Amino acid sequence: MIIRVVRDRDPDATRRILAALPDWFGIPEANEHYVRAASEKASYLARVDSRTVGVALLDRHFPTTGEIHLIAVAPQVHGTGVGSALLAAIEADLVSDGVRLLEVKTVGPSWEDEGYAATRAFYAARGFLPLE
Repeated sequence: MIIRVVRDRDPDATRRILAALPDWFGIPEANEHYVRAASEKASYLARVDSRTVGVALLDRHFPTTGEIHLIAVAPQVHGTGVGSALLAAIEADLVSDGVRLLEVKTVGPSWEDEGYAATRAFYAARGFLPLE
């Protein structure tokens, strides 16, 4: 499987991917917030062939910082490197732009949930540290 990451916006793919992840993204109002954000924020799309299988949205609050607003990957390609490819593309762009800190906010371990434990493990394996 060849994963290609592009800078583009695709709110429809964002909606489709979020709908396939109800354990993480099960609140319709929150999903619509992400879909709107997918038409406004810096966006990265992971594509296999011509199909979008992952999306990442990025915030830039200051010139030297970035925040991952969303990474969502279609469940049928979890564990295949799609999330890692999205994160690597974001990091490469941010480093070349002088960013020194990248953060992501997710549910902490006090919220016992297998899915979020996997999310935290994904970020920890890529060097993210707990902050709050």
